[in-house]
Amino acid sequence: VGAMSAAVLRSTGQSLTLDPVYRFIKNYVCASGASAVAIDNKIEQAMDLVKSHLMFAVREEVEVLKEKIAELMERITQLESENTVLRASANPDTLAQLSSTQSSQASNPP
Repeated sequence: VGAMSAAVLRSTGQSLTLDPVYRFIKNYVCASGASAVAIDNKIEQAMDLVKSHLMFAVREEVEVLKEKIAELMERITQLESENTVLRASANPDTLAQLSSTQSSQASNPP
């Protein structure tokens, strides 16, 4: 369509004034096509960068959570050991009281 318009302009004698305009528009369209590709590439690079930063942040957070889980598991083991020792040395009345407290908490959760 563009080449046809240029040919029509040349055949009518308007080539002298409009041909530079046609060339400018043609160059602009080609440049904007390349510019659009460049912009798309920059957007893709930016998205890749954001993805990399997010993945890094998530990995760091996962490591922190793994450490916290390990600490909590260690604490649970320690508390279970203490519980076993305390139950072994507790008198029967205390154990009965603990059992009744646990059963009432189980039937009435917070």
